[in-house]
Amino acid sequence: MNATACYFVNGMESETSAIALGLRRRDPDLLDRLIEQYQHRLLRYLVSLTADRALAEDLFQETWIRVLERGHQYDGRHEFITWLYTIARNLTIDHLRSKRPAISLDELMDPEDSAVPYEPASTGPSALDAVAQHEIAERITAAMSGLPVEYRETVVLRFQEGFGLEEIATLTKVPLGTVKSRLYRALDMLMGRLKGVRP
Repeated sequence: MNATACYFVNGMESETSAIALGLRRRDPDLLDRLIEQYQHRLLRYLVSLTADRALAEDLFQETWIRVLERGHQYDGRHEFITWLYTIARNLTIDHLRSKRPAISLDELMDPEDSAVPYEPASTGPSALDAVAQHEIAERITAAMSGLPVEYRETVVLRFQEGFGLEEIATLTKVPLGTVKSRLYRALDMLMGRLKGVRP
């Protein structure tokens, strides 16, 4: 291992250890920093899982309450965000099961119930470009909504959240081969649904 890689690994270990220690002590300043650092990513992840902004906001609050209550369980062996997303994911699954236990998670993710996604202001030079970009975004959102929830989650974690394949496997508690298979199938399905979409 070269010096840079060693520094990175040791830096990550010391950061995760410091977070683990702070959570065991219930350090309010640490919790504030963690919320500030991860709030946007966590909410975006929850919205992508639930397709419901209001529900995602409720689960967001519940996730941070769990972090506070169960901070002593974080051991620092994985990055904090992996542990945070695991809590959020489990709360989402529990909530969806308790609301409609006879229906699968795939059926609970009804694309017609989803809110219009947040779209940043266009940096394009014309209104025509903005309309075209909006139409493409809508088609991508519709195509994503049609994916099975485990495929959609894998795509979001990989490309929107920047997780590595091994991190996704840890978070979703499935083998690495399953993550790769889900990602391949999701991308294949998206390509089929998005034929003819041009930037």
